[in-house]
Amino acid sequence: MSLRLIEIMLAEEYRTELEELLKEQDVLDVYQSKVEENRLHQKILVPTEKSGAVMDLLEKRFSHTEGFRIILLPVEASIPRLKSEEKQESKSDIVDESKKAVSKILRISREEMYSDIEKTVKHSWIYIVLVIFSAIVAAIGILRNNVVFIIGAMVIAPLLGPNLALSFATTLGDINLVRKAVKVIAVGIVTAFMPAFVIGMILNVDTHIPELTLRTDVNFGDVILALIAGSAAAISFTSELFSALIGVMVAVALLPPLVTLGMLAGAGQWELALGSLLLFLVNLICVNLAGVVMFLIQGIRPLTWWETKKAKKATQIAIILWTSLLAALVIMLVLS
Repeated sequence: MSLRLIEIMLAEEYRTELEELLKEQDVLDVYQSKVEENRLHQKILVPTEKSGAVMDLLEKRFSHTEGFRIILLPVEASIPRLKSEEKQESKSDIVDESKKAVSKILRISREEMYSDIEKTVKHSWIYIVLVIFSAIVAAIGILRNNVVFIIGAMVIAPLLGPNLALSFATTLGDINLVRKAVKVIAVGIVTAFMPAFVIGMILNVDTHIPELTLRTDVNFGDVILALIAGSAAAISFTSELFSALIGVMVAVALLPPLVTLGMLAGAGQWELALGSLLLFLVNLICVNLAGVVMFLIQGIRPLTWWETKKAKKATQIAIILWTSLLAALVIMLVLS
């Protein structure tokens, strides 16, 4: 059984109320100690899928109190081992009945996801260097018609995090995180495009190379691939099954078309470059649209009602925007 350890610090006067609240939740064990005078330090062992509900409940009730803090830790092992049947039946939940079935899909808490995703939208020279390396490797792989090189570039490319962050932030209505994600995505696009553009200017780009030609033509299979990539990324991110291979799949949808676009633009092949641009935009839109939809299906919501209202509006705008852009590109695809 996957476990999380929740540590809560708050005034000792709330000890009885805290104990009563925890009796109504699916907690496996409770450990209690004082860390200083009149301040309670309590550790709560919970199944991973229940950690979000317990943390939300504690935050709603005690966040206004002085000295309140929650710390969430993953549990690598617990002895004696806990069996799945030892889980207690939940007597209440902070979500309404209509959301209970959806909430069970979630494997890790919203705060844990936020902490993980926030790391991917911080500017760093490592991100820029990895994007440059992946673009160069992808360009070499395309020019040599070598699929192995292209797959290697996908492994290097750190494109998954910022796109997931954009979908996640849209779902929560977190404008600050949206800005950070958009900025990092834009930096990644420019950083990947420039070395490919230079390579296209310097080298003789053969427009008949199969791996290059493949990325100048958009079809509905590409739309399906990008939608699946975005959906798989969102599903795996909310669980403990998150894998670097999912990042490779997202990079497959985004990096090769972008690198092809750069090389063709550098070589002055504008007509073919337009096809690569359309493919890149279709994939970018589909990955983010699918991410937003899958986060919604899995019940990702802010904590408070006013944040939920703001998030709902932001999500509606995002879905309408992404869908409209996708529809416009599909119409262009059909007409072309």
